[in-house]
Amino acid sequence: MIPAGFCHSSGRDALIAAMNSINSTKSTTSTNRHHQNTKSTQPVNAVPIRRVLVSVFDKTGLERLARGLKAAGVRVASTGGTRTAMASYGLDVEDVSAITGFPEILDGRVKTLHPHIFAGILARSDRPDDLEVLGHHSIQQFDAVIVNLYPFETVVGAFQSDGGELCSETQSACLPADAIELIDIGGPSLVRAAAKNHAFTAVVTSPEQYDEFIAAIGRGGTTLVERRQMAARAFERTATYDAVIARWMARYAGLVAVAQPLGTPSRADADPSDTAPPLPSRFMLDLEQRLLLRYGENPHQSAALYAPVGTHLGLAGLKQLWGKELSYNNLLDLDAAARLAGLLAGPAAVVVKHTNPCGAATATTLAVALDAALVADPASAFGSIVAVNRPFDRSCAERLLAPGLFVEVIAAPAFTQEAFELLTTRPPWKASVRLVELPSGNPWESTAGLELRSVAGAILAQFPDDCFDDPAAWRVVTQAVPAAILTEALGFAFTIVRRLTSNAIAVCQGTSLVGAGMGQTSRVDAVSIAIEKAGERARGAVLASDAFFPFADSIELIQRAGIAAIIQPGGSKRDPEVIRAADAAGIPMVFTSRRHFRH
Repeated sequence: MIPAGFCHSSGRDALIAAMNSINSTKSTTSTNRHHQNTKSTQPVNAVPIRRVLVSVFDKTGLERLARGLKAAGVRVASTGGTRTAMASYGLDVEDVSAITGFPEILDGRVKTLHPHIFAGILARSDRPDDLEVLGHHSIQQFDAVIVNLYPFETVVGAFQSDGGELCSETQSACLPADAIELIDIGGPSLVRAAAKNHAFTAVVTSPEQYDEFIAAIGRGGTTLVERRQMAARAFERTATYDAVIARWMARYAGLVAVAQPLGTPSRADADPSDTAPPLPSRFMLDLEQRLLLRYGENPHQSAALYAPVGTHLGLAGLKQLWGKELSYNNLLDLDAAARLAGLLAGPAAVVVKHTNPCGAATATTLAVALDAALVADPASAFGSIVAVNRPFDRSCAERLLAPGLFVEVIAAPAFTQEAFELLTTRPPWKASVRLVELPSGNPWESTAGLELRSVAGAILAQFPDDCFDDPAAWRVVTQAVPAAILTEALGFAFTIVRRLTSNAIAVCQGTSLVGAGMGQTSRVDAVSIAIEKAGERARGAVLASDAFFPFADSIELIQRAGIAAIIQPGGSKRDPEVIRAADAAGIPMVFTSRRHFRH
C-alpha cells in the first residue's frame, strides 16, 4: 500500500529509492541463506520402489497389489492381518515386529510407532547426515507406504443422546468405547510421514491407486509429480478423517447438541433459550463435490453441488432415475418442495416455482392430492417442481399426462414401474422431465443438526424450522371461535405458510392451498396477492400469516374476500387493534405464539 503523500514526484522518487534498498537487502539475505543452508533437501525425480510398508484395514484389491509387488521383486514389511493376507498370496512379508524388535502391545494400539519405522520413512536420500544416522542404527529406508485407515466415518454414525449409542447402516449398535477404538493412530502417522517426505517416499492411501502404483513400479519408479499428487491426496485423506472424528467427539463430549428429531412437537409458548440446544463454538465441515452443474442461477455463473463427506441424506442422497441434468435452480426448488412435503402427514403433493409453493395439498390418496396441488395455480404450475411424500404410482403419472401440463422435476421416495414407464414414454416432455428419488432420514445429521446458509465471507447457521407446531398451545383471541370443521384447515395453512418466503400469506380451502402471497415488503400486499390468487375460492377458506399483522388494514381485505378464520403468531404491539378489527368483522382469529419467517 502506498502511503498518502507519495503521489507527487519527490515522494515517488523516495518510494523508488526505498524499494530498491529493500530489494537489495532481500537479495543479499537470500544469497547468504543459500550459502548457509548447504543441507537443503533437493527432491529427486524417479524413485525406484525396492521396499514398501503395507498396513491396510480395507483389504480390497490386496491380492492384485501383492502379485504386482511380488512380480517386481519388491520387499514388503507389514503388520497383523495385512501380513497374513499378503503371505497367503505367495508374498514373502517381513513382520514389523522383527524390524522394531518389539511386539505389538496394548491390543494392537502400538505397532508401527517406532524409530526403525518412521526414520525409514522420513529419511532424506540426498542428506548424508540422514543416511549416516540410518547406517549407525541399522535402519533401512522405505520407498513407499501403503496404508488405509480404520473406517471410522463409515462404521460410526451419529451419536444418539437417548441411550448413548452410535448407530449406522453397517452396525446396529456401537458404544462410544467401541468408536474410540476405531480412531486410527498409527495409520495417519504413517501417511503423514510419507506425505511429508514425498520428495523421496511415495504414499498410497486407497485401493483405487494400486494399479497406478504398480504401473509406476514397472516404469522404474514413481516420479516427483506423481509423489506430489499422492501426497496431496494423503493429506486430504487425513484431514477428512480428523474432521469426522472431531465432529463425533464434539457431539460425544456434549459440545455440539443433536438437533431435535423431526416430528417431535415443540410448545409454541416455550422459551427458546430453555429448549434449544447450544450452538457449537467451532464447526468443522468437510465437503466433497457430488455434482458439477452446467451453471448457477445464471449461465455466466459456475456452480456445483457439494455435500459433507459420507452423508447420503437429503439432496446429498438424491438418485436421478431419468431426464436431463439437474440445474442449480432445480436443486433449490427441489429442496423447498421436498422440505414442505416432509412436513405434511397425510398423502401430500407440493408444487414449487422459484422456491415457493404455488400449490400444495393433502388428501386420502396421493393422486387426489396431486390434482388439487396442480389446479391451485395452473399458470405457475407450468414448468414447476413437484414433490410428493409417498411412492409415485400410475394414477399420479396419468394426472401429469393432461394436455398443456409440463413439469421440470418430479421427486418422490420411489416410483412404481408403471409410473416410470408412463412418464418416460408418453408425454411430449418425456425427454426433459427429471425423475428423482429422495431418501428418507434426517438430512441435518451431517451438519450437527444445523441448517447452513452462506453470506458474503461467512456462514449463517441455525437449527432448521422443521419441528411440528403444537395446536394445544394455540389460543383463540377473538369473541368468535373457529368452527370445528375449520380446525384441520387452520393447521394445514399454518404449516404451508412457514415454507413461503416472508412476508407470507397462505389461503387454504380444507387441506389445499388456493392462494399464496409471498416475498412482499408489506404484509397487506401479501394479503392482497394471496386473496387475488384464490379468487372465489377464498370465500369460506382460512388464511394463515407467517408473522403478526402490524396494522389492522389487512382485516378489511380479509373480510371482503369472505375468509372464515385467521391464524397468525401474534406478538405485535398493535395486537389489540387487530383483534378489535377482527371482532368487528366477525372473523375468528387464532394466535399460535410462534413465528415462521423464511427469508
